[in-house]
Order: sequence, then C-alpha cells, then structure tokens
Amino acid sequence: MFDKILIANRGEIAVRIIATCREMGIRTVAVYSDADADALHVLEADQAVCLGPSEPAQSYLNVDKIVAAAKETGARAIHPGYGFLAENPAFAQRCDEEGLVFIGPPAQAIRDLGDKTVARRTMIESGVPVIPGMMSPESDPAKLAAEADRIGYPVLIKAAAGGGGKGMRVVRSSDEFSDACESAKREAHSAFGNGDIYLEKYLEQPRHVEFQILADTHGNVIHLLERECSIQRRHQKIIEETPSPALTPSLREEMGETAVSAAKAAGYVNAGTVEFLLDKDNRFYFLEVNTRLQVEHPITEMITGIDLVRQQIEIAAGKELTLSQEDITGTGHAIECRIYAEDPLNDFYPSPGKISYLREPRGPGIRSDCGVYSGYTVPVEYDPILAKLITFAATRQECIQRMIRALRDYAILGVLTPIPFLVDILSCEAFMKGETYTDFIDTHFKQWEPVIKDIDVVGLAYVIDQLSNRKIRTVSTLDEAEAYSPWQTLGNFRP
Repeated sequence: MFDKILIANRGEIAVRIIATCREMGIRTVAVYSDADADALHVLEADQAVCLGPSEPAQSYLNVDKIVAAAKETGARAIHPGYGFLAENPAFAQRCDEEGLVFIGPPAQAIRDLGDKTVARRTMIESGVPVIPGMMSPESDPAKLAAEADRIGYPVLIKAAAGGGGKGMRVVRSSDEFSDACESAKREAHSAFGNGDIYLEKYLEQPRHVEFQILADTHGNVIHLLERECSIQRRHQKIIEETPSPALTPSLREEMGETAVSAAKAAGYVNAGTVEFLLDKDNRFYFLEVNTRLQVEHPITEMITGIDLVRQQIEIAAGKELTLSQEDITGTGHAIECRIYAEDPLNDFYPSPGKISYLREPRGPGIRSDCGVYSGYTVPVEYDPILAKLITFAATRQECIQRMIRALRDYAILGVLTPIPFLVDILSCEAFMKGETYTDFIDTHFKQWEPVIKDIDVVGLAYVIDQLSNRKIRTVSTLDEAEAYSPWQTLGNFRP
C-alpha cells in the first residue's frame, strides 16, 4: 500500500480524497496555485506544494510541475480527482513512465474511451446497444449534412474529444444545421483543443442513467448499481439520485450486466461510470464511459456503504476486489445537490467572492462534501463548485423532504448560490412523481424566478455581530507570524 499520495486537484474533491487517505493511514500532498494558497484542501493535507500562477495551464494542468511535486515529496501515487488531468491519457502515461502510480484506468483505456466515436465502435463490436449515429468524426459540412439527413432530424451534434455539454447542439431542421455545426466546432476546439464533431440521433425526453463500475487488475468487474442524473442545466448535472425511479429490478439487472460488459470490452481498470440514455419505452443506449471518479459518487456510497475512493486506491495498489456482484445491495434512497457560487438571476453565471459566513446543514442522513469555509475567497479562475449536499433516507419521498430541509438550513453569505432554484425543483410535483427527464428544466423552469420567503436571521445576526464587534485588520497591518497564525485564521471563539 502507498505511504503517500499526491492529489492533483483542488476544492471539495481534494478534501474528500484526503479524508479517505487519512482513514487509511496514508499521508497526502496537496498542490495549489497562487489563487488557492488559503484553500481548504491545502490546510487539510499533510504537505502542500505551490504550482505557480493561477492560470490552470501553469498550475493544475501543468504535468511537469505535478510530476516534479510528487517526486520531490516522495509521493508514490497520484490521484487526479475529477476534471483537470483526470481523463488525460498523456498524464496517465507520463505517470507510468516516471514510476508513479496513476490512480485511475490505463492510459490506453482513457484514450480509447475519451474518443467518443472509438468508444461507440468498441461498444457495437461487443453487442452493447448504441444510439444511431456516426462512427467517426467529420469536418466536411456537406458530409455532415448528408449524415444528418440519413439519421433523421432531430440530431445531436457532439464533440468527439470530450463531454460535459461542451460542443453539444440539438438541431431540429436542416435550416439551422450549418450554423450549429460551426458553433459546436468552435466550442469543442476551445474546450478540448480538438474541434472534431460527430452526430447522433436525438432522443426526445430520455432519462440519463449511469452505472458505477469497479474493475481490478485481476479481471474482476462489478457494478455498484445506478444513478439517475436527468436533472441538468445546459447539459450539466445539478441533481442526482439513486435508485432511479424509472428502473424495475429486471431492467436494473440488464443494464448493470451491460455496463460490466462495456467495461470488459474496453479493458477497463479502477472506478468508472458507464452512462446510458433510457427512452420512454425503457430501451437503453450506450452514451459514454467516464474514466474517473464522478462528482456524484457520494450517493452510491450512501446506499451501498462502499467507500469508492478507498476502492480506487486499493485497486491501484494491485489488490484484488473483495466484493462480488452478489455482495452489492442498495439500501434506502440518496440524493445529491451541487452547490455552486453562481447567480441564479443572471443566467447562473459564476459568482466569485469572499464567503462572509458559512453554515452547513446538520442532522441524520445528511452529508456535506465541502471545499470552502467562512472567510475564504472563491477564485474566479476555476469551476465554481463549492460543495455537494447529500441526503439519505429510507424512501424517496423522505429523502426529498430531508434535502429540502437541509437546503433551507444551508447558509452561505457573500456569494450567490442556486439553493432557491434547487429547492423549487425538489418541491415541483413532476419531480415528486419521478417524472425526471433531461428536458426537465426547460419544461418546468425555463422562466424561473426566485420567490423570497425566508431570511436567514441566524446568518445575518452573526455577520452583523462580527462587523460591529470585531476590529478589522488586514494582513498588511500584521507581522507575518501573526497573519498566518491559527488564532487569526479561526476568528473569534471561546475555549
């Protein structure tokens, strides 16, 4: 087993990985940019190495600096979290060449599954059902238009080199096809450095259902049940739940077996996610494989009791899975809401700034994976996710009500968040009934505006008290030792 792991990431996922490493007795190394010098993951880790300027290309995406930091600190393995270099095959390959263990799948699997058209061909050859569409990327407008006519409108334009909604366009007629292609190419090139696109048939009102998989280096592959991630804004998930309200036991078994077959076909190792689209007739189609730990992994942990980060680390260390498919059972229901620093009244644009007050909800069945604290300044340079709020209960309805209560108890002052939006979604009759499709937001909340009902009296009273009783001093007025002492960082408290 590793004695020290470097975490090549930031924010809540880095903090979450550190928690498992601490339980396993593994020391951790954080990396950070100039903008993240006071970040929570830096404070939580055993060691921290500054990568330099805040621009991702010069810090969190700089492979040379990250590899050098691992070697300098004696870390034997690197956990990439999600985002940044997590699905970069060149980074995984570099780790292997430098004698470092990449806690994730082999570089070749990342490369093959990262190219969506290669992944589609692999699945078809293995008998996995795939949405009708192109088998290779194309740039010629005339050929793309001919393919769209062959597939039949509406079609979905997708980036061949990445996901997350970047470069994705729904086109319903030939009149708008040319402009949509050019726009998709530009966005794909900006996001992934590769403007290649391809087409798929667009399914009306599908559900987004994914299966968590674990695969070791000894040929064992299992799935850890499903997650429904249909509540999306601009193709980005914002609410996830498990189990899916749409799946029957027989459909769950069939989809799970297909996910395992897909992983085996790709030569997959470590934790990953096989994603499907489920149509209104309960026919499912392969969408893609995410070759990393998912943002929404905590809800799987809640219903199975399995620590996925621990499993990742043990698999990377060469251990054989001690779990069989028969061991995997789900208990109760879990929901996750993503808490971003964003302005719900301004098209959900990022809302960076200083968090003047933070109070996380508490109580039975509530988990908060948080990467910030009161007094922390949310930087403008990175993804604005602050935390993930997870609730667990015996039934779906109890879990929904617990999440609504937890969100209403969540106090974040100083930056804007979509918490009121999340509460309204969860309170919606269609969501309560489990009528959750990927067009849910456009159907029910396209013109959403918040209704201010409650004022966080406790949070406001705290801030007023702090401002009226605390003498404000900046770092420049303190000597260096005092400025970075825990007594200054922690603020007012009583023993």
